[in-house]
Amino acid sequence: MRIAAALQEQFFSWALRGKPPEASPVTLGQRRVYVLPTRAGIGYAAVLLTMLLGSINYNLSLGYVLTFLLAALGVVAILHTFRNLVRLKVSRGRTPPAFAGEAAAFHLVLAGDSERRALRLWLPEGGTTTIDVPARDSADACLRLPTTKRGWLALPRVGIETTWPLGLIRAWAYCAPDMRCLVYPKPAAKAPPLPWGAGEHGGRRAGGQGSDDFSGLRDHHPADPPRHVAWKIAARQGDEAPLLTKQFDGAAASRIWLDWEATPGEDVETRLSVLTRWALDAHAAGLEWGLRLPERSLAPASGGEHLHAALSVLALHGQG
Repeated sequence: MRIAAALQEQFFSWALRGKPPEASPVTLGQRRVYVLPTRAGIGYAAVLLTMLLGSINYNLSLGYVLTFLLAALGVVAILHTFRNLVRLKVSRGRTPPAFAGEAAAFHLVLAGDSERRALRLWLPEGGTTTIDVPARDSADACLRLPTTKRGWLALPRVGIETTWPLGLIRAWAYCAPDMRCLVYPKPAAKAPPLPWGAGEHGGRRAGGQGSDDFSGLRDHHPADPPRHVAWKIAARQGDEAPLLTKQFDGAAASRIWLDWEATPGEDVETRLSVLTRWALDAHAAGLEWGLRLPERSLAPASGGEHLHAALSVLALHGQG
């Protein structure tokens, strides 16, 4: 098995015509496209051979005509299948971040000087997709790859094949564009409440929500501080009533810190998972929040860019 795997890897390296990863765009030249008959193609050739033998045995002129006509059709199919893949350009597309345990999405941009039909792309351990590429235009192909751990995930070798137009011939090629996806830590399913006691005053909620003047009630979110829950209303309405959170107007609001030292447990991945959950909850609540790790910290802020920066720090923690 090891010898077979080693030989297979040597073939893939030879088929790529270079060392991966490859600079974008990757052009599939003639030497990178390989052609072999499919099972239907082998059956088609066997039928033609039978027809030829029958025509020779019975000296059938029309048999010769039909046999050579179908053989010419097969030769033309080889040419069209090969041209459907050769000189195809593969460029890098978007690679949005993903959480560990989810599927990472790698977007490849395919383009060609002519129309390409029924192109199938696949990954060794991921999903597949089939796409058509318009003439002198581009098309976006998304390949998904399962993730198991945080950090950078590089795009492995990509296979591209086609059997268009008749399904008798299979043309395929390999490419390895220089692409990678940032995988965030998996958010903890069960995490302690946000560390409100570790905050400081003077920050603001997104949207101008403070804690000076009462302005109304809204539905309760798990990230809301316990002191803002309308406990008296909940007690009057009973256990089946949904919890409500009091809203305030003013400038004084809580600014919290998500501190490594405040997370439970000793395992690094567990702590990162809890911090990820806290970051998502604080962002959903519209809070200003900061992040403290042993190697670096982020100043309190709010918004999507701050969330992405914090999740990136958590994803690359301890990885240089």
